[in-house]
Amino acid sequence: MARVSIFASKFIILSLLSSFATILVTGDQDHEFVRSMDRKLLGLKKEKLSHFKLYWHDILTGPNPSAIQVVPPANTSKTAFGLVRMIDNPLTLGPEMSSKLVGRAQGFYAQASQEDIGLLMAMNFAFIEGKYNGSTITVLGKNTVLSTVREMPVIGGSGIFRFARGYVQARTHKFDLNTGDATVEYNVYVLHY
Repeated sequence: MARVSIFASKFIILSLLSSFATILVTGDQDHEFVRSMDRKLLGLKKEKLSHFKLYWHDILTGPNPSAIQVVPPANTSKTAFGLVRMIDNPLTLGPEMSSKLVGRAQGFYAQASQEDIGLLMAMNFAFIEGKYNGSTITVLGKNTVLSTVREMPVIGGSGIFRFARGYVQARTHKFDLNTGDATVEYNVYVLHY
């Protein structure tokens, strides 16, 4: 009986060592929740670079504002640190509000800097025009409003813009000091399939 238990314990130890060796050899490719895929299975073709020039209208005043304050500043800082605004801003082809509407910038921006006017921007450019209708480009980054040109990353998208990456450049076209309303030119450079 003692021989059987010694043999069994050696067999168990050998089996365990063999299992660990197999895990080390196969690495992290042997998980049930992940696998490599051919991009053609998702209908992904050749990657291309697209450039969009849009105008973003941040309207704080009037009967139908497109940006509303949802969190007031937490203190009396000169930068309004802590302020959060929810947005549903029109995206047009030209700088005038009467220009053709091609989508909406939906999300929020928050005053995230105590030193300057530095906004955290989190928004989807939701398109409503042509083959882009229903597709989105997602932008997340810092917008130092008083800089001439601000750059923020494109971190993804949906529809035509699945797997999107790239960046946007924002330039203030018009800013009304009395109302806070602004029109910003956005140049979007996006790699997508």
